[in-house]
Amino acid sequence: MSQRSIYKISGPEREHFLQGLVSNDVSRLKDGPVYAALLSPQGKYLADFLLVPWNDAILLDIDTSIAPATMRRLAMYKLRAKAEIEETDLEVYRGTSTPAPEGAVMDPRHPALGWRLYGEAGGDDGSDFDAIRVAHCIPETGIELTPDTFILEAGFERLHGVDFRKGCYVGQEVTARMKHKTELRKGLVCVEVTGAAAPGTEIRAGEKPAGTLFTQAGGKGIAYLRFDRAGEAMQAGDAVVRYS
Repeated sequence: MSQRSIYKISGPEREHFLQGLVSNDVSRLKDGPVYAALLSPQGKYLADFLLVPWNDAILLDIDTSIAPATMRRLAMYKLRAKAEIEETDLEVYRGTSTPAPEGAVMDPRHPALGWRLYGEAGGDDGSDFDAIRVAHCIPETGIELTPDTFILEAGFERLHGVDFRKGCYVGQEVTARMKHKTELRKGLVCVEVTGAAAPGTEIRAGEKPAGTLFTQAGGKGIAYLRFDRAGEAMQAGDAVVRYS
């Protein structure tokens, strides 16, 4: 699994502070973990993370590669809010085995992703998470999710990562406009792959660029496609890509 950093957000205004920044409704933490994104004012992806209720605080579970920049941005927005952000020594252990360990919480993105347990030990139970992600078209930080990503094209609505009724947050206007006023012409989809290609390989439909191939497992892959050019016999390097 990718390396994760776990931060603790505490203070009486911790939920109010996050509510005006992230794509999901933080009040849902009363029911369990929440998946959310932090966006630029232009509505593009900056970071995604899990928010987890933790005693009198909120844990923020984030890919380590984007953690420092994300924490700097959160600190910039914090201003006078009565909330504190601190890094913890906690690690995350994840798995799909049943029953889940005592104290584990379910991943809110998709049931197939199983559970996450926060404590002194990190890692996973040996589940093939790449295969799970590909089967259910679940994007990963730094692979399918990049600074060029719009979260609706990445499936955040399907993955319970965005709320359209919560009110304003950074990037909300662009996201709402994509939801209500346009039809998505590009997005992440699951494709069939014969052969293999490095993640990030361009997909071509004849002479025209049609998208990008990312994570692959078991003859399938996650691809970002232009739907008007997607077809049944595209090429990504030496691999044949089919979408129907």
